[in-house]
Amino acid sequence: MTLTFLTAALLAGCAGAPPAAVEPGVTVVDVTDGWARNSVNAVVFRKNSLVTHGDQQYVAFYDADARLVLGRRQLGSDAWTLKTTPFTGNARDAHNSISLMVDGAGYLHVAWDHHNNALRYARSLQPGGLVLSDKLPMTGRDERSVSYPEFYRQPDGGLLFFYRDGGSGRGNLVINRYDTATQAWTRLHANLISGEGRRNAYWQAHQDHRGTLHVSWVWRESPDVASNHDLAYARSRDGGRSWERSDGRPYTLPITAASAEVAARIPQGSELINQTSMSADRDGNPFIASYWRRAGSTVPQYQLVYQRGGAWREMELGFRRTPFTLSGGGTKAIPISRPQVMVSLEGERPTALLVFRDAERGSRVSVAQIHDVDTPRWTVRDLTTEPVGAWEPSFDTELWRLRGTLNLFLQTVQQVDGEGTADVPPSKVRVLQWRP
Repeated sequence: MTLTFLTAALLAGCAGAPPAAVEPGVTVVDVTDGWARNSVNAVVFRKNSLVTHGDQQYVAFYDADARLVLGRRQLGSDAWTLKTTPFTGNARDAHNSISLMVDGAGYLHVAWDHHNNALRYARSLQPGGLVLSDKLPMTGRDERSVSYPEFYRQPDGGLLFFYRDGGSGRGNLVINRYDTATQAWTRLHANLISGEGRRNAYWQAHQDHRGTLHVSWVWRESPDVASNHDLAYARSRDGGRSWERSDGRPYTLPITAASAEVAARIPQGSELINQTSMSADRDGNPFIASYWRRAGSTVPQYQLVYQRGGAWREMELGFRRTPFTLSGGGTKAIPISRPQVMVSLEGERPTALLVFRDAERGSRVSVAQIHDVDTPRWTVRDLTTEPVGAWEPSFDTELWRLRGTLNLFLQTVQQVDGEGTADVPPSKVRVLQWRP
């Protein structure tokens, strides 16, 4: 059912307790129970966990038995049609998330259960349907060591599919393109950003309202997250075929550490996180959200790196007070989530939302609203009163782009450090709805 909360409803910390909404206009819609023993359903890099096509919204998640479940509802309704597919995933590895997209013809595309293993991809048999095909190849090349699948819908209704080929510290960024007329995938790039066998790029991407693709990334020198460093940038204005720097100078591909445009210099050992988010303003200026610890400080802070007037700028949202350290491999148990950033397309000066979760604020769903990037001002408030565990924000990118409505995938989950799993029951999968 649909719930609007003004005060806490149930005891904090209960697995089934609804995360009560406190911000006016926020509602929470229940879907059903899902796997909660780690953060695999609620990692930031799901593209997408939720997606809208027409007046229908779709959701994907693992259930308590690690089966892939799809759901569909009409926007504005709280009634979900659910379909448990024949597919399962290694849900014990929080990297192995599910990514979902709908092409311009209405077919669902799903990729799931990837962490340096063979491609697992299927699409719906009918437009708008929840019944999937058998597992399918895409191009048949470079599909034996896939990680971090992400779909991006193009203005013509086609799709781009990003993934890493290879392992942490030695991987390359691959991009495929899907044509709705032929229902076939072709290869755009086998190695857009090359680690040269010595490192790999952990990226985040955004397609803006003009159709420009923006990609930014940190370099990692080894499987140890502490080896993350620097923030680099590229864009494409022709659907991912050719790539250039922010000043329009073309890249010679593949992009390497030596040729990449540096948006921010950040040394190794700075608690710099990987795979965050980015957006763009109405003029196509990129905005990249992340967190790291600046020299001389012990506290990692949320950071916004963005372009204004052709120059890269940085904004530190210095409201945190608690230090922590990133080190080691596997999925970490971290007291804050990676952030999602959304930039408004209205007004003369950009405003932005940064959605996050922080143990300092009781591990609630929180948002920093940046009122004017030219005169750094922000307010921080909570959208829920109850904790959401190790949840990270992912959202319906298409609904935000078309209607300016924020729909977050919401589930209270746990994460044991170093890829462990917690002994907790399933928790409720929900959608948090808010129009800022």
